[in-house]
Amino acid sequence: MIKLHNVSKSYDSNVHALHGVNLHIEPGEFVSIVGQSGTGKTTLLRLLIAEERPSKGKIVIGGWDISTIKSAQVPFLRRQIGVVYQDFKLLPKKTAAENIAFALEVAGDARRRVREVVPQVMRIVGLEGKERRYPHQMSGGEQQRVAIARALVHRPKVLVADEPTGNLDTITAHEIIDLLRKINNFGTTVVLVTHDKTIVNHLKGRVITLKDGTVVRDHVGNYTLA
Repeated sequence: MIKLHNVSKSYDSNVHALHGVNLHIEPGEFVSIVGQSGTGKTTLLRLLIAEERPSKGKIVIGGWDISTIKSAQVPFLRRQIGVVYQDFKLLPKKTAAENIAFALEVAGDARRRVREVVPQVMRIVGLEGKERRYPHQMSGGEQQRVAIARALVHRPKVLVADEPTGNLDTITAHEIIDLLRKINNFGTTVVLVTHDKTIVNHLKGRVITLKDGTVVRDHVGNYTLA
């Protein structure tokens, strides 16, 4: 599903974010990518969603070689990869349902499909009855659920979550992680980028630890600082 072969990313001769990273994530896995600030987690995420290109190496996701992907193909790739961010990135003047529908509308989906899909994904994330609420009328956890629902509208094969619990209290954070596990149980590959040791240890799954731009540990179990 996701393969990185000898991937490096440099921004100039003095800034080397990733060095020779090799990873293989199978379809349907739930993987946590961890490490302290400045270890390369954000760079790796940007490479996975083709926001940036590697300086060296090859990245393949679901048969797409995104190391050399053309700009015109990126929107089609993004439909296979849902992304959830720490700061939700919701449109403040649109309701929950409208925020989710917008992701379909910009992709050119027909109104009929929008009317079908929006209620479906809102049920999945547990937001029935809150379709007409605006972001400022919702809790942080509810806003993150809207963001997750928006990421699911194209039925992506991969869901990448970038510090999705960073702005949430402990109880709500665990609820969001449990929702991601539910989505993973549907067959979606989930890649969680986080520095939260408690969350990772709650998952008890595969943990990939980055340090100084390299993979220093890849195991199943608790997060221990490298």
